[in-house]
Amino acid sequence: MTENRVTFSCGNLSLEGISSVPEEEMPFAAVVVCHPHPLFGGMMDNNIVVAVCQALSQVSIASLRFNFRSVGGSQGAHDNGIGERDDVAAAISFVSSMERVDQSRIGLCGYSFGAGVALELAARDERVKALALISPILSYDSPIERYVKPKLLLWGSEDLALPAVDLKSFTEELPEPKQYKVISGADHLWWGYEDRMGSRVAAFFADTLNLPTQG
Repeated sequence: MTENRVTFSCGNLSLEGISSVPEEEMPFAAVVVCHPHPLFGGMMDNNIVVAVCQALSQVSIASLRFNFRSVGGSQGAHDNGIGERDDVAAAISFVSSMERVDQSRIGLCGYSFGAGVALELAARDERVKALALISPILSYDSPIERYVKPKLLLWGSEDLALPAVDLKSFTEELPEPKQYKVISGADHLWWGYEDRMGSRVAAFFADTLNLPTQG
């Protein structure tokens, strides 16, 4: 894998990110990874975001992690998850334009705040072929209830921010295809569980993205 610092445009804003690209010449799948809440220290160098990108590299999937508007070297002001959807769309456009990326195999992953933004964007962006949500804060009538593409939902059993819903019944009623898991011992920050979580996410995207899609 080759890592590069990159910048890309979102409207009149410039956003920063880090791309990780396989060495293979053949077209490969790619995943955009969204970080947790900017107002609570969330950024692209978060432990979970980095762990996901490292795990993706092990299965030869490219990744792009980036800072939402107002974070680090990214321009703009925090927009309570609204403008941040445009940031994700711009990140997808950027990674789709990268040399050797197969535009039919683009995935999206988000953690906490990033999971919420990723879900809202994926629900209306046909370019997203698979969606992974780590520690999403969900409620009934969430867009996930109508999301029919491949999806993975991961929580830690000790997460104090677990959704205010019955997880078992909620997830079992979601449309297929789906995977969900509560990892015993992990909390919302996932310290000490990064590798286990990252491997699960990477395996999901390897299963759902590494064969070219039809149409």
